[in-house]
This record gives sequence, structure tokens and C-alpha cells, in this order.
Amino acid sequence: MKRPTIADIARQAGVSKVAVSYALNDQPGVSAQTRARIKAIAQEVGWRPSSAARALNGAQARAVGLAVCRPARTLSVEPFFMELIGGIESVLAPRSIALMLQTVTSHEDETELYRRWWGEGRVDGALLVDLHDDDARVPALTALDMPVVALGPPHAAGSVPAVWSDDGAGIRETVAYLAALGHRSLARVAGLARLAHTTVRDAAFEASCREAGLPEPVVVHTDYSGEEGAQATRKLLISPDRPTAIVYDNDIMAVAGLSVAQELSLEVPRDLSLVAWDDSPFTQAVRPQLTALTRDIPEYGACAARTLLAAIDKEPVEHLQVAAARLVPRGSTSPPRSL
Repeated sequence: MKRPTIADIARQAGVSKVAVSYALNDQPGVSAQTRARIKAIAQEVGWRPSSAARALNGAQARAVGLAVCRPARTLSVEPFFMELIGGIESVLAPRSIALMLQTVTSHEDETELYRRWWGEGRVDGALLVDLHDDDARVPALTALDMPVVALGPPHAAGSVPAVWSDDGAGIRETVAYLAALGHRSLARVAGLARLAHTTVRDAAFEASCREAGLPEPVVVHTDYSGEEGAQATRKLLISPDRPTAIVYDNDIMAVAGLSVAQELSLEVPRDLSLVAWDDSPFTQAVRPQLTALTRDIPEYGACAARTLLAAIDKEPVEHLQVAAARLVPRGSTSPPRSL
């Protein structure tokens, strides 16, 4: 898994290393056509000038990269990512390995950022989050021959090793629990529809309701923010077919949903039961405390970091499944008032 060098570019272009040097430094000595071809190859393989200097002494960057395609304001209040980063750091910091963290506005920008980090020798590998089905980042990063570990469903990670948990299991447990309480009308305020783990949860939610003999549930996709969580909850609760239970894809939206229910003078849990996904301190700081799907997020991050370091050390790594989320009932769920 070596970084691209001038020699690699010269071999692929069928020219001398001197010609590559001339072309990349915009010096005379090569034709315009050859210069353009050399620069195109350099861009394709992710070469950057500083990679040549690092290649002379074989030094590692002692850093791994993590780019997140989310607004910075979302990350600042999202407990999941803070706990995930804490888990990653618990593995990297004792080894004096830095975490290069940056937010981006698109996955195209994210791919280019990884390409630049790798080509410039700034990272030894990267973590890939928020996988999509048919994710274009996977083949792009695989082509760089850079050590990469994904966090998310293996079906979306492709040839990239994935650290993952079964999101469908938590959904199935939740639906079975709500159905046992007597709820017949369920809704879910979900995250971004394009994310692979969201599609897993969507499919599990619909299938679990069908298997429990419940009517087809309503699913509203959001950006995970409290604002959109509140807006989605309000629309659900003022509709003619108001659900008696709502499952949220994160704790921020669940807390916002609780506020909306109180705004509409609905009693939680007798008029409306609420379930949060991820069990941060927020779920226990409100009244009633929120029933939640809990999992060890720091350990999730730590597993991903350990797997990436193994890949960087050229050890064989495979998909790694960690424990699924489990339901912790609290004061926000009960049988509906009509029972």
C-alpha cells in the first residue's frame, strides 16, 4: 500500500522520471500533450509533491483521516459523533497517532480531500462514515490503494472492511415491544434517506410492523437536526391519523419530539409513546426519561480505529460486527390510553 511516486507516474505514462518532473513543475522540455497526460495520471493516482519527499525516508504520517459530510453546527450538538470520536481517540492517542477531522459539503469534496491527504503523505489511512448504497466513494478510495475502514453495513462497504452493527435488530425489538404494549399506529422520524443504515432501518421497520399485523407505518426522513425532528413530529401529531408511538433515529430529534408533544398538550406516555435511537445523557435529562435504544458508541469507534491500524500495518482485516443496540424501557413508553 505504498503512496504514488514520480516513478509510478513515469511508468504508467511511458516516459522518464525527468519528463514527469518537468511536466509536474511546468518546466519546458515536454510537449503540451505529454504534460497534460502526465498531470492527468498524477491526478488519477492521487500524487502530491510532498509524497516524494516522504518516500525518501519512508516516514509514516502518524495520522488517520476522518471527513464528515455534515454541517459543522450539526456535529457540535450530535452526541453520536462526539462519542464516536472519543472512542477513536481512545485508541489513537496512546499511540501518538493524530486524527485529521474535517467537515465537507459533498462526497465529491470528501473523496478529493482523502486523495489530497493521501497523496501529500498527511495520513496513513482513513475512516469512512455515512455509507450510501452504491457509494461512489468506495471504488474511488479503493483505487488509491489507501488503507480504509468503513463504519456501516457491509453491503454498502463493498471491498472495504466494515465495522458494523445490525440496526435491523434494534428496530425489530422496538416494534415488538410497542406492539406488546398495545400500540397499533406507529410512526418513525428517520434520518437521511440516502444513508445505507437508514435503508436498513426503513426495511426492518416496515417488515416488523407487517409481521406484527400492524397497519403500514409512516416514516418521515429528516437531516437528524432537532428543528427537522420537531417539524416532522408536529406534522404527525396534527394529522387525522395521529400515531400512538413514534420512534426516532437519534436522541436530539426525540427530545425535540417530546417538546412538541408537550406543546400540543399531549401526555407522554399515555397519549403518545416515544423511543429514541442512541442513549446519550439527553434521554435521561428530560421528564419523562426517554425509552432508548442503547449501544456502546465509544467501543464502536475504538473497534474501527483498531481495525484501521491493523490495515495500515498490512495485517489481514475483514468485516467486524459489533453488538447491536438494545432497548432500554423508561418513562416515555406505556400502553396507549385507550387500553
